[in-house]
Amino acid sequence: MMTSAMTNYTEELSIYSSSELLLRHRLKLVENLWESVLTNECGQELVDLLDKLKSACSPEGQTNETQNISVSKWIEQLELDDAIKAVRAFALYFQLINIVEQHYEQRTQKLIRRTTTEDQVNAIQKPESHNHQPTTLDTKEEAQSYFNPKSNPASGGTFHWLFPYLQKLNMPPPKIQQLLDQLDINLVFTAHPTEIVRHTIRKKQRRISHFLEKLDAAEESFRAMGLTNSWEAENYRECLTEEVRLWWRTDELHQFKPTVLDEVDYALHYFQEVLFQTLPELSIRLKQALHNTFPKLKSPTHKFCYFGSWVGGDRDGNPFVTPEVTWSTACYQRNLVIDKYLESMGQLNDILSLSLHWCNVMPELLDSLERDRIGMPELYDKLYVRYRQEPYRLKLAYIEQRLKNTQVRNEALSDPETRKSIKLANKDDSLYPSKLDLLEDLNLIKYNLENTGLKCKELDHLISQVEIFGFHLTPLDFRQDSSRHSDALSEIAEYLGVLDKPYEELSETEKTAWLVQELKTRRPLIPSEINFSDATGETIETFKILRALQTEFGLDICHTYIISMTNYVSDVLEVLLLAKEAGLYDPILGITSIRIVPLFETVEDLKRAPMVMTELFELPLYRACLAGGYENVAKLPSNLVLPELNPKNLQEIMLGYSDSNKDSGFLSSNWEIHKAQKTLARIGDKYGFNIKIFHGRGGSVGRGGGPAYAAILAQPTSTIDGRIKITEQGEVLASKYSLPELALYNLETISTAVIQASLLGSGFDDIEPWNQIMEEIAAYSRKAYRQLIYEQPDFIDFFLSVTPIEEISKLQISSRPARRSSGKKDISSLRAIPWVFSWTQSRFLLPAWYGVGTALQEFLNQEPEENLKLLRYFYLKWPFFKMVISKAEMTLSKVDLQMASHYVDELAKDEDKERFQKVFNQIAKEYYLSRDIVLQINEQERLLDNDPELQRSVQLRNGTIVPLGFLQVSLLKRLRQYASQDKAGLIHFRYSKEELLRGALLTINGIAAGMRNTG
Repeated sequence: MMTSAMTNYTEELSIYSSSELLLRHRLKLVENLWESVLTNECGQELVDLLDKLKSACSPEGQTNETQNISVSKWIEQLELDDAIKAVRAFALYFQLINIVEQHYEQRTQKLIRRTTTEDQVNAIQKPESHNHQPTTLDTKEEAQSYFNPKSNPASGGTFHWLFPYLQKLNMPPPKIQQLLDQLDINLVFTAHPTEIVRHTIRKKQRRISHFLEKLDAAEESFRAMGLTNSWEAENYRECLTEEVRLWWRTDELHQFKPTVLDEVDYALHYFQEVLFQTLPELSIRLKQALHNTFPKLKSPTHKFCYFGSWVGGDRDGNPFVTPEVTWSTACYQRNLVIDKYLESMGQLNDILSLSLHWCNVMPELLDSLERDRIGMPELYDKLYVRYRQEPYRLKLAYIEQRLKNTQVRNEALSDPETRKSIKLANKDDSLYPSKLDLLEDLNLIKYNLENTGLKCKELDHLISQVEIFGFHLTPLDFRQDSSRHSDALSEIAEYLGVLDKPYEELSETEKTAWLVQELKTRRPLIPSEINFSDATGETIETFKILRALQTEFGLDICHTYIISMTNYVSDVLEVLLLAKEAGLYDPILGITSIRIVPLFETVEDLKRAPMVMTELFELPLYRACLAGGYENVAKLPSNLVLPELNPKNLQEIMLGYSDSNKDSGFLSSNWEIHKAQKTLARIGDKYGFNIKIFHGRGGSVGRGGGPAYAAILAQPTSTIDGRIKITEQGEVLASKYSLPELALYNLETISTAVIQASLLGSGFDDIEPWNQIMEEIAAYSRKAYRQLIYEQPDFIDFFLSVTPIEEISKLQISSRPARRSSGKKDISSLRAIPWVFSWTQSRFLLPAWYGVGTALQEFLNQEPEENLKLLRYFYLKWPFFKMVISKAEMTLSKVDLQMASHYVDELAKDEDKERFQKVFNQIAKEYYLSRDIVLQINEQERLLDNDPELQRSVQLRNGTIVPLGFLQVSLLKRLRQYASQDKAGLIHFRYSKEELLRGALLTINGIAAGMRNTG
């Protein structure tokens, strides 16, 4: 059996180029496992059906028009149970492919690490495209090429490539040092994930990846010995088979709508499994690479790249994020991080077994142990005999007990009842009030070891973890819609009768004047005993809980307050006034402990942003907030002691890709954000403030997603300067952070891009004629997009009918509603995530490309030959333009108009088909125009010809998504027919509504897995 397996294995390998052997072999392996499990679980008939359904697509992965009708008929005749099995099978297939690709990517990164620095300096930006000539494994050299590191050349995007490259360009070391000193990279997990894979399934995926890694090692080992197979490799294949079988028998769908704390658990899973151990290694990599090339330069702090979270803090549109939930989230995070520190204590206890008989100990450590003995005499009595000759272990025992005491207190704080009796910010010596206290103890041990000639890497690793994660794990950003603050102040002002007319009727000038007046006094505005409306009460309590969190956890836990839909200066001042009422702002000293972050979302808001920020910077009280207080102000008596925000003179501004894209289209949105960044940076320079841009990117291109490295390099040069903040949406977390090496690679490429973009700006963003051309093209694009989305009278009906938007709103994937509170079934009330998600499911992917073709064609029509040359030059030289075209190309490659047409034909009612066909024809015309012009600009024959690896990945998925699309349409039809009959009081269905809905939701799950980015 082993010999037969090895023969098949060799045959499979022989048809691929050596550089892709491992990936191709693994894809074939999991496909065989998949078919084997399905045959055993469901019978050969299901496997035959799946093969039949696969024939519905062309080799390029598009729907095969000639097979369309017959496949549709097969599916219509399927029993619901068989249809659901087919859906589950394809969904499982996609997720297995995802695991294999991630595993392959991680392995590639490990191999790249083995290349020399010189290899990386000389490496090209992208590995060579691979030819696909047949090869065999007849020779030892060819067999070893399967695992040959040199088949994976290094490329740009790593620290070991970057610093020698900077040296080659004669970049002044002082300039590099200045940038490293202010390096500030913040990646933020968001609170509204479209990640629809259950926690349970994620664990199974991790186990499969683990078995693949073991199988790699086993195969590499037996090949090195000239063997054809081994019992160990066979064992891991059996483990993989069993794991896939267990997965098949596990439900993919959430059984209940997740709560906010469920989402917290999901997000923190990545810290628990990967990031807590991985993030400190990023600092080590940077330090090693820097010192290899610039040995005299000082590496940045361990916390130059760190994470934040909206999960549990983002209350915009989510009524379930209450002050109590936010408090519970903070306690949850602290509990997790203490658990990790306690694990490290056990490891260090095994390592630091040094005896006084054989080593010296510095007096500082002995003094510390004496203080510990006095502070914790019971522990001393318990451990002294055991550790009387082992001072390091005794010190670690005291540290461990303090950590346990801190955890006990934290658990009591997480309970609303027991919390009432606990004083916040307790300074008890048996606890660790802050990370500084723990670091003091750990650094004392490190100091003693180093002064006696010893080092401990595990201790160094723990110290860097404490510096990064503290006792908070990750900062929580607060976010709320601007209208909630104005509504609250309107209600308060009306009750107090302090205004001549209602607050909401004041002009912007009048609002600003009143807010500034109120912000100049310490006099309270909000009465303490008045019962306001629930919304106003919750708004007031939110600021109180923010103050309580800072008191207990310090500034590390929360200091950022984001205002969604910022339109005017008053939106910012309203938050500052509410902060003052909670003790977060001292008007006399001009000090605040929160950073207020305006979020500019729509295109109109982006255009207005420079004016808003100019007006804010003109206000003395706001300038004082950023500067850390008024200069030369006598400190009047106050019981308000606020911690200092650092760095000073920093203004964070968030730019929203989602709503601007939904409002104006992909090309126009990207250009408006690009322009806004440049203008805001200039305004910051004028007033002496550093601007940190917070990019609200989604996972999909329609919401600002795309490769982070290229996206950062495409930002205007003057807008980064070592500082950037980026959202990481729930849907992309698994692809980036589920495996350690992938996580490290993602973090390293982002960090490299920030340094590279800050030091090596292209300068093309400042060529005014180019900007004027892009302004013109963006205007054409916006006009074309809005003509379809907002001016085509049949468009909303089309969208609601031919996409699964209503069914998506029933999917248990998020604690937040799909629509904003208005409840209207219009585009403006719909959130950007389900908007993009729906178009992705139906294979239109419309938000990510519509309007691009018309806009570029309008420009080409003016001077066809000359303007085409110019656009090609832009593509070669201008990072921003290349990024836009590349994103559009990638999205267009995933569009399947044949499948999209099937959605229209089958889901539209008979009376709507004629008008809907006109809308579809308009979309199809724009698609072909966009595709053709993109190919003219990048001078390729087919989409993604210039990126064979991505092309292969997209085509691989596209092909199997086709039958899932047919299955989804069939199930949606049945579900909607049931709903129609139910409404009419006539039910003649063999299946219940719940069964049909379950089937439809499973197709959504499967297509999401296949497309990899959803919304």
